[in-house]
Amino acid sequence: MSNPNQVAIIQKDITDDVNKSLTRLQEDGLVLPPNYNASNALKSAFFKLQEVKDRNSKPALEVCTKASVANALLDMVTQGLSPAKTQCYFIVYGDQLQLNRSYFGTQAVLKRLTNVKDIWANVIFEGDVFDYEIDGGREKLLKHETNFLNRDKEILGAYAVVKTEDDEEILTVMTRKEIEASWSQAKTKNVQNKFPQEMAKRTVINRAAKAFINTSDDSDLLVDAINRSTENEYENERKEVNPEYEAQKEIKQNANQEIIDIKKTEPLKKQPEIIDAPKEQQMTKQPQNEEIHQEDLFETTPNGPTW
Repeated sequence: MSNPNQVAIIQKDITDDVNKSLTRLQEDGLVLPPNYNASNALKSAFFKLQEVKDRNSKPALEVCTKASVANALLDMVTQGLSPAKTQCYFIVYGDQLQLNRSYFGTQAVLKRLTNVKDIWANVIFEGDVFDYEIDGGREKLLKHETNFLNRDKEILGAYAVVKTEDDEEILTVMTRKEIEASWSQAKTKNVQNKFPQEMAKRTVINRAAKAFINTSDDSDLLVDAINRSTENEYENERKEVNPEYEAQKEIKQNANQEIIDIKKTEPLKKQPEIIDAPKEQQMTKQPQNEEIHQEDLFETTPNGPTW
């Protein structure tokens, strides 16, 4: 956005309303991480947003509705995520801004659940020795032996381990075919092809997380935000294969999603946006394969991309 004053006005406007909505959520039972500073996270997010562009190289703050920007930021702070720590990133789809979690972000969010002590994932390479069993109806890791040189070989699969507060280790295993099937439905295909190892870990962690997220005793507000960020990757494809998807999504959103009431100021677009309309009414049909800029997803270090 070329006008710094307009950016400042939009930033203050949206930040104020996100903070008000966050206060209401906290009054309803949402608990943020002890060391999480929502204000700093919002400032970091707006700094990143000024670098985010759509597939036509137009700035996100110009093409996205205020409603989608505000709701993406609200989901970010609800989950206790920070762009400065590369825990999340923003992607433009049409006139909608969506929040996606990184591998680090998914780990951080899961550790917030009351019964999760730790979570980690590993990739199984050709040449590795991997063995597991079914014990009491659950998968249990028996052995994973690998070699440094195997990291340059073909990926055979990946697994995640969730360690509960009772020190129980729950295993989730995915073959390469299962991982690629998941990738085929996602909107970040080119990223998965460039960074298959880390994206394989992220995919298996997302699968492992489902049972814990939806059966936890944690705030529904947190669970809703986690699920929305996960579903963002697959939303467009679900529309294509399920004609009833929009109706189902509207019912769910009207029942659960916090609606941010943003004061009317100079709009991001020429036409005023309706902030409290359901998100799907503001969306336009998008091509299935969106261009994603690598710089919006990862921080580059001398040792490579940071997840």
